[in-house]
This record gives sequence, structure tokens and C-alpha cells, in this order.
Amino acid sequence: MGNVDLSIAGGTVAWMIFGIAVLVTALILVMRSIYSKRSQANEELAEQFQQNPSKSPLKGRNKYPGVDVFGLSGTFFNLGLALAVGITVLAFSWTQFEKVIDVSDYLEDLEEDIEIEPPRTAEPPPPPPPPPPPVIEEVPEEEILEEEEPEFVDQSIEEETLVERPDPVEDAPPPPPPPPPPPPEPKVDEIFKVVEEMPRFPGCEDLGSVAEKKKCADKKMLEFIYKNIKYPAIARENGVEGMVVITFVVEKDGKVTDARVVRDIGAQCGQEALRVVGLMNSKGLNWVPGRQRGRPVRVQFNLPVRFRLE
Repeated sequence: MGNVDLSIAGGTVAWMIFGIAVLVTALILVMRSIYSKRSQANEELAEQFQQNPSKSPLKGRNKYPGVDVFGLSGTFFNLGLALAVGITVLAFSWTQFEKVIDVSDYLEDLEEDIEIEPPRTAEPPPPPPPPPPPVIEEVPEEEILEEEEPEFVDQSIEEETLVERPDPVEDAPPPPPPPPPPPPEPKVDEIFKVVEEMPRFPGCEDLGSVAEKKKCADKKMLEFIYKNIKYPAIARENGVEGMVVITFVVEKDGKVTDARVVRDIGAQCGQEALRVVGLMNSKGLNWVPGRQRGRPVRVQFNLPVRFRLE
């Protein structure tokens, strides 16, 4: 005998509990009306009691046994017990179903090469025009002056000439030692764009081939993105649609760093996509890092997020 599926959606459970409450309220009002009408016929009850007196004092302990509300206590107890058991079964059968998100239309965007638009910078001003060439004026021959010959000075020394010796120079202090070499720059790991094994979203490592893992990881990643993303109100009001591209680096430990918007459609869509990417770290979703020659490396990943009004 197979297991019985008692899973019930939350909306169905709420309606069933509401129906039970309505039935119990209606039963209370009906029984109250019945006993109220009986209690109004005091004279008939008195005559009936005098004509048929109770033989047992226990049965005649009430003035009017016909309107004794405790006569049906066993029935109401059993009814309340059945309702309590039924509500308990409904509570245990309450199942909250996750929203199913169809991401088959978005998987095509991941297979395409995404062209990242370079940031637009201001164009440099044009270079200044070259200066005009110098004008060479011809000097007339009459103005050319003859150079004067330098005057010769006799600097010969004879034996009788007294030569003064310069004062001895004191020993100069030794030069200071050279400064120490600057510290080497910290080694920064290279960020790859294409590696032998690209990084993957977690949750699909129990599958067989790498292709199956990648297909499953892409689907889970898109389900996470479109489950947590909220269409900006300003974009919805102005009918803004299109694709936003977020680029980030998957570190060796699977963390997502340096996330930024490289293609935006405006209306706060880029900020919303960036917020959802940041949720990966806050929720502890560490990627499977990319590998090059068998070792984990840092890989840049481009993620397209399509905003579409339905």
C-alpha cells in the first residue's frame, strides 16, 4: 500500500478552517435559539413536570429538565474532539509550495558572447596648430663685422718665479649609505576571462559530466536571480524593458567580488540586478571556482539579467 499524500496548499487550508468556524458558529446559534424558545414556555413545562414527576431525585435536580443544556454534553464533546483532530490533520497537511519559475527563455542569453560596452570618456581637445616657421632675414655684407683677434697673454714660468701652493684640503666625510630598495609590490593573482573549467553556481555537483553540471548550474542561478529580483516601480510605470549585464569576479574560494554594472537600461534596473548578485554572499552561496590546469583561479563572469514586463 502506497503512502497517502495529504499535502494541501495554504489557501485551501485557510478556506477549510474558515468553513469549520462558520459551521460551529451556526450550530451554536441554532442550539441557542432552540433552548431559548423552550425556556419561554414556562407554564407548559411546569404542567408537564407536575403530571410526570421524576422518579429519581438525580433526574429531577433541575427545575425544568426539558431545557437542561447539559443533556447533550457528550454529543458536543465528541463533536469538538472530531473538529480538533480534523484541524490538527489540516495543520500537518499544510504544505507551502515554492513558486515555479520558468527560465528556459533566459538560458539562451548565457550561451551568447556578451559584448561589454566600454565606458564613454570625454574626447581630448585637438592639439594646437604648429607654430609658423621662422623667417630668415638676409644680413647685408656691410654689416658683417670682423672678429677681433684675442689678446695673447704670456703664462710661461721661470725658475725664479714663486709658486704659491694651495692649502691642503681636509679629508671629506664618507658619503652616506644608499637608501634601501623599495619593498616589492604585492603579488596580485591574475583574473582570467576564459579557463578550462568555468565557475558554476552551487547545487549541481552530484551530477555526472561537466556539461550536465553547467546546464543545471545555469538553471539554478537564473532561478535564484528571478526569484529574488523585484521589478523597479519606476521602470514598470515607464515601460522600461531590456537586458542589464553585471560583471563580477569568482574568487578561488567561490566568493563573488568586484560586482559592477557594465550595461544598464536605467530606471534603477541596474541597481536592482546588482543587489540580487550581492545576495549570493549574504546567503552563503559559494560558487564552484573556475580551474585552470587543475588549480582554482580567479575568473571574471558576465551575467545577463533580462527585465521583461508581463
